[in-house]
Order: sequence, then structure tokens, then C-alpha cells
Amino acid sequence: MVLSRGWSLFLIGVGVWTWVIWPRFAVAIWNDPRSWLTGTVGEGAPTSFLWVHALLIAASLAIGTAVGVLGIRGWLAVRRRPRA
Repeated sequence: MVLSRGWSLFLIGVGVWTWVIWPRFAVAIWNDPRSWLTGTVGEGAPTSFLWVHALLIAASLAIGTAVGVLGIRGWLAVRRRPRA
């Protein structure tokens, strides 16, 4: 299957958007007092709040990366396709 240029750009945009948004969210979760047992950022053991959000962030980055790679591959496939 060959994606159109429009869909390829959309997928690339989703991949980029994922890498722009989720790392910022990770910083916010890290700095949230609910992430730490003592309520002080970086002190004590991490709570399940931190672990659950870390898993969500990791999964979203993996999916976003896969979608972005598919978009890039689709874009390159359109460029290599012989013209009829």
C-alpha cells in the first residue's frame, strides 16, 4: 500500500506532535508532588501516580514514533513511485 502525500504528511505531523507534547507532560508529572511518597519532588520513592503516567508517556512516544516512521516511509514511497 502506498500512502498519499497528504496522509504521509499527516502521519509525520502526528509523530512530531507526540514528541513535542509528551516530554513536556513528563516534566510536569515529575514535578507533581503526587509523584513522590514524601510529597517533595525528587525525594522518597516514586508513587503509582508517577509509574502509571510514565507507562502512558512511554507508550505514547513509542506509538508516535511508529506513526511518524510510517509517514516518512509513505512520503519516500510516493517520491520513488514511477509516474504513469
